[in-house]
Amino acid sequence: MSYEYLSIKSEIAEIEGILRNIAPAQVIKRMTFESRLRSAKIALEAYERLPRSKKATLTFRGKPVVGSHGVHAEFGSRAALNFADAFAAVAAGLGERLRYKGPIPDRAKHQLLITGTAIGSFGFEFELPAERDDLFGDEPPAEQTLRKLQELMQKSAEGSDDEISELVDEIHPRAVAKVHEFLSYLAQQQAWCGLEFGGSFFRYKDIDQLRLSTERLLAGNIKESCETVIGAFTGILPNDRTFEFTQAESAHVIKGKIAREVDDPDLLLRGYYKKEVTVTFAVVQVGQSRPRYRFTSADSIKLT
Repeated sequence: MSYEYLSIKSEIAEIEGILRNIAPAQVIKRMTFESRLRSAKIALEAYERLPRSKKATLTFRGKPVVGSHGVHAEFGSRAALNFADAFAAVAAGLGERLRYKGPIPDRAKHQLLITGTAIGSFGFEFELPAERDDLFGDEPPAEQTLRKLQELMQKSAEGSDDEISELVDEIHPRAVAKVHEFLSYLAQQQAWCGLEFGGSFFRYKDIDQLRLSTERLLAGNIKESCETVIGAFTGILPNDRTFEFTQAESAHVIKGKIAREVDDPDLLLRGYYKKEVTVTFAVVQVGQSRPRYRFTSADSIKLT
């Protein structure tokens, strides 16, 4: 709890104690303290309506770390910056606003705040951007971002190619490249890390496991290509930005997503639903995983 919250609660308790000792006949004196009590309670209600911030800890082990005493300054500052870059990119990717080129959108909105050091192995305590609780119970974006970042680290170290591919498709290859950049810097410095948030904790066992994670997130292991096929869109959900496409020759069904770059996903429903077309999809594949397909542009489709 913050100092401000505890201070208001303490003031309310103090005033309530004073009022219990003021006789009802002392009307003016009671009115003064009752007014102060109302103001304090209003301040407390306002504070409780404020967005809540959650904390996460990022700890390091390895060559740049001196036990739980400290970490080399150059390493610590650059590692924290690379982690913040990865967080901002994953947040933009999950929000489906990240493009393959250009600045990361809403970078200022996704700033992490260092609020302390983490003990045990040395590291940093981060405060996530403050967000109001979702009325429908959905996880706030900043919390979802951190969980996905943690999951990507874990799956790239311990999971299958298909599990990594699913995350790459959800997060965006460019955001994954930022996570790789963070992990790659640690590997270069012979360090590894752990990330704890909301009761969930993952820590690399050693430098070799972190290097494996880095290799699996390397651009060369994440194959991006284009595939041109003939067939028909047989299922389209514009709001969810998903589609099913049945190939003409094999009747094989391709399931994929409509990229955020497509401003009007309804165009598939209006102009191409169940019509034979030639379309070029963007394809992402991690290692030996199954390919993930995206429809990225109205220019990539034509009636046949």
